[in-house]
Amino acid sequence: MSREEREVARGLIEKGELGRTPAAQRASFDERFTARPLGDDVTLTERTLGGVPALDVHVEGADGDGVILYLHGGAFVIGSARTGANLAAPLARRSGVPAVSLEYRLAPEHPFPAGVDDVLAAYRELVESGQNVVIAGDSAGGGLALATLLGARRAGLPQPVGTVLFSPWTDLTLSGASMDARGDNDPLFDRERMAESAAFYLGGQDPRDEVASPLFADLTGLSPLLIQVGSAEVLLDDSLRLATRAAEQEVDVSLDVVAGAPHVYQLFAGMLPEADEALDHAAAFITKRLSETRIHSGAAGSN
Repeated sequence: MSREEREVARGLIEKGELGRTPAAQRASFDERFTARPLGDDVTLTERTLGGVPALDVHVEGADGDGVILYLHGGAFVIGSARTGANLAAPLARRSGVPAVSLEYRLAPEHPFPAGVDDVLAAYRELVESGQNVVIAGDSAGGGLALATLLGARRAGLPQPVGTVLFSPWTDLTLSGASMDARGDNDPLFDRERMAESAAFYLGGQDPRDEVASPLFADLTGLSPLLIQVGSAEVLLDDSLRLATRAAEQEVDVSLDVVAGAPHVYQLFAGMLPEADEALDHAAAFITKRLSETRIHSGAAGSN
């Protein structure tokens, strides 16, 4: 990513003020991100999954087999199914696979593990209806996606066919070296802001709980992972350490690191070529995982 491209990204996102109420944070975030056009080919339809509100993100032509369950970011405190549609829609468009963006409960009104419970309930309904599911999420949504894989394993549910993680927040202890080393480079987050959001989410519970901080969990048997992160992020080490641990525990994992890219740089598709390339790679991962699953299912059914 060139210096000019980094400045474009920096001008579009900025650190918020500490101490703002969750309501004020949500209003600011929604104003910025719900105004983004999704495209004339996108229709949003309200629904529920496992009793949890959601949006069907229907993109014309994206009617292939399977479904993308998308989990929005927002530090567990802000964001919505509509803001999640900003990434669910381009993933559906590029992959040809329909998507659902989930309205999981937010902290501090609904602290950990409410969000995880919501995602697991939605995921259960999808898999029990016979659908092949890819889970995707950004930032806190990436952490929730990983926690859902752990919950599915514990509940005896099948793993999704694949999981896409954009700049996932996987360590609420904030122990990664990049939390301080990248603080001056990250235009969105620093340690103080991450600590504030973690406190809202945890509600006094242990940040080392493996469902809250899935980086520390046993990852054996989880679905194939695609992780994408920018080198300018305070969350860089959450991805680097996750990829290493996953590989050590025999999980199929791919890691993309873009030099100089900010948090969830995929949001800048159409402005930054790295964002378009990242979404193209994620879409290719989704279609490959679904295709391989169909082939294996067909082979098993013929025996």
